[in-house]
Amino acid sequence: MKVQIDARGQAKSLKRRPILYTASKRGSFGVLSAGRHSQAMSRRSEVGSALVELAVTMPILLMLVTGICSFGLAFNHQLTLTSAVGAGGQYLQLIRTSTTDPCADTLTAIENAAPGLSAAGFSLTFNLNGNTVTGNSCPGDQSYLTQGTPVSVSATYPCSLSIFGTRFSSACQLSAKVTEYEY
Repeated sequence: MKVQIDARGQAKSLKRRPILYTASKRGSFGVLSAGRHSQAMSRRSEVGSALVELAVTMPILLMLVTGICSFGLAFNHQLTLTSAVGAGGQYLQLIRTSTTDPCADTLTAIENAAPGLSAAGFSLTFNLNGNTVTGNSCPGDQSYLTQGTPVSVSATYPCSLSIFGTRFSSACQLSAKVTEYEY
């Protein structure tokens, strides 16, 4: 066994390690000692474990992002519905004496204020001078719209919370209500 003395005066053994030959990408052969060979092998296994971790976490991450987008869309629809019902209530307050079908006119105002929502999805309920009227058309109910009385407009709209095609709430209904007073 050969021994070498280093700069600090300590003896260091000079063992021979086995020589391993490896081919590089260019086709030439290089020499790796046993220590370098194990480092190269551990780097390859780290790359493989990173791919496995990515494969395990990617579906969870995609479901999380899709769920956030789905809830964001439902929240956007809720804000749009609330704004549109407010616009419809104000319009009903303005046309209270000049309309023959206040419910249909209010529905038209709500649809115009919410172009991103489907017109078929709205379900309206009105409170006209203490009289509750349900439906999207109410011809003849303009007699309930007397001066100085408040009017209330309530609307519901269906929502769908789905992640990758799986619906999580089939009975999801967005709702908004506004009461307009005449002063």
